[in-house]
Amino acid sequence: MTVLAAVIALVGSLFFALGAALQQFEAVGTAKPGLLALLRRPRWLLGGASILAGGGLHIVALGLGPLTIVQPMGVASLLFALPLAATLHGRRPSRKELAAAGVVAAGLIGLVLLVPESTGPTVLAPDGVLMLLGVSGVAAVLLFAGSKAASPAGRAALLATSSGVLYGATATLMRVLVDGAWNWWYLLALPIPALLALMMLQRAYAVGHFGVSFASLQIADPLTAVAFGALLLGEPLPTGILPIAAALLTAAGTVALARTSPLEAH
Repeated sequence: MTVLAAVIALVGSLFFALGAALQQFEAVGTAKPGLLALLRRPRWLLGGASILAGGGLHIVALGLGPLTIVQPMGVASLLFALPLAATLHGRRPSRKELAAAGVVAAGLIGLVLLVPESTGPTVLAPDGVLMLLGVSGVAAVLLFAGSKAASPAGRAALLATSSGVLYGATATLMRVLVDGAWNWWYLLALPIPALLALMMLQRAYAVGHFGVSFASLQIADPLTAVAFGALLLGEPLPTGILPIAAALLTAAGTVALARTSPLEAH
């Protein structure tokens, strides 16, 4: 079952990468990357369907195998996404891009494997949900504001990080809904960070620099979920020098990606 879970998770990563590449290709070709405009583009919708399929396969894989096997397979989407996006833009990814993506993926795998597994119940009081939404919202706004004065690569990274923070908040709230005690209005709150995250991500994609935006999303999303898990749910954090080394590795890879030429420039 473990091998099957790994294979399913890997295929799910491929679907997720394909969806991200398709959506970025459409967003970067849109003068105003608003959701209403993108919803009228069949290829963007196909990308969304591919992402949903990837998420579904990831859930199936989690039901068949341990988290320590399935989660690293999810990180592979970064390695799939760059060649797919480059193909859509009519070129091949450079060795520097692939090497930088590999460094980011290695760091992310290290972080995923080093996060201790939570064994307690997932319960969040209403004031905790308000804090979750408030903190993630403020962080997203600050990142969005900072992107205004950044270089194109920096803007893509900050917007994608903003999206990742909101997706991390969404994932945390989703965990509460699935595993813990909750109130009915949690369901009403769930779409708020999810939709804002989607909007921010399309803005990041529209800037170009797909590698750095996708890497920033891949980093910010799980790290935000881990941070909220520790802050609001009392979950343990990794300790020691290894998590720091893994974080530095992901940062170095992202910086290297930011220094490469955007896909659209070729």
